[in-house]
Amino acid sequence: RGAATASGDQGAATASGYQGAATASGTWGAATASGDQGAATASGYLGMVQGKAGNALFAVERKAWGGPIVSVACGIVGKDGIDPDTWYQAKDGKLVKGGAL
Repeated sequence: RGAATASGDQGAATASGYQGAATASGTWGAATASGDQGAATASGYLGMVQGKAGNALFAVERKAWGGPIVSVACGIVGKDGIDPDTWYQAKDGKLVKGGAL
């Protein structure tokens, strides 16, 4: 049930334990939920999330660095087409596969 946070640009946070939480808030930040029943959140510009099956993913879309939030997206890995160990970003209120970091 630990927590990991990356707040700087291009930071990475990983939650590998049971019900852990990973949060990345900087530009190009990446959050991974690799444990069981965990969550990954990316709230910065061009932030990305990924996780293993059963974990929750949350992402924010911003059109520019430091810009306002324009959409949010969430999902559960393994449901509704969200693949495990795949990077996702928020776009128009949906999780879409993101580019490599």
